[in-house]
Amino acid sequence: MSTKRGDGEEVHRITSAPEALADDLARRTKRYLVQMGVRVVCFVVAVLTWHRIPVAFSIAMIVAAVVLPYIAVLLANAGRERQASDDPLMDPRTLGPGRRPGADQLGGNHR
Repeated sequence: MSTKRGDGEEVHRITSAPEALADDLARRTKRYLVQMGVRVVCFVVAVLTWHRIPVAFSIAMIVAAVVLPYIAVLLANAGRERQASDDPLMDPRTLGPGRRPGADQLGGNHR
């Protein structure tokens, strides 16, 4: 985000600066590793409780251990989203009517 001073000079605000790439990567890596740790715990709990408590609980832990990697990858890759800006880098222009394909070939343009 930026503003203009009275003399026309553009001033950038530090509060609107995006998070540093290294910080973003470290945050996403930590979140991924925590989720994989939870996955390992689910799998170990399922193995240790297989015949001691109802099997449905162990199966639920195995399902969680199978589903968690997919969720962890989705969340780990969901970083550094593009910010919508008010200043487009490109000026959208309209295109006029184009030529018909093949109008210049085999007999030319008959109008």
